[in-house]
Amino acid sequence: MPFLFLSPSTQEFNPYITEGNEEYWMNLLADRMEPYLHASGVNTVRNDPAAGAAGAIRLSNQGDYDFHLALHSKASPGALAGQQRGVDFYYYPASTAGLRMANILVDNIKPIYPLPERVQARPTTAIGEVRRTRVPAVLAEIGLAVPPDTITGKLSVAQQQMVAIARVVELNSRIVVLD
Repeated sequence: MPFLFLSPSTQEFNPYITEGNEEYWMNLLADRMEPYLHASGVNTVRNDPAAGAAGAIRLSNQGDYDFHLALHSKASPGALAGQQRGVDFYYYPASTAGLRMANILVDNIKPIYPLPERVQARPTTAIGEVRRTRVPAVLAEIGLAVPPDTITGKLSVAQQQMVAIARVVELNSRIVVLD
């Protein structure tokens, strides 16, 4: 069975428009992913949120994992807040397995993301979780960065729908109607 090191963000300092922060939401996403991964025969181990990114890298390197997947959201400086949308899958340029997984993730997210042209694989040497892990790794940077004090009515319709979807996930709703 494949063995995945799942590393949701440890960044508490990126607040969200609905509630919570990047660490909260990426851990919630990981919570929702794990049953599907397990049902598909993938074993998972999670990082320790208190240990930070360096601790996640250290823990990942200590285990016998097949892959390292880090989950983050798009954080933007004030001037770009709400403008950076899309999903980026970062991989280390020398890692063919990282590129392969990034492309698999792109191929699976594009059909369901509202802006498929903004779903892409990107090489990087700057991100420790893809550069310093012993096994192939991808860092998924997901979503829309909107400051928490933004009035939802000032967002575009697509951005308002993304906020609505985030609320649905948070409330564990079974049905959502977007008009």
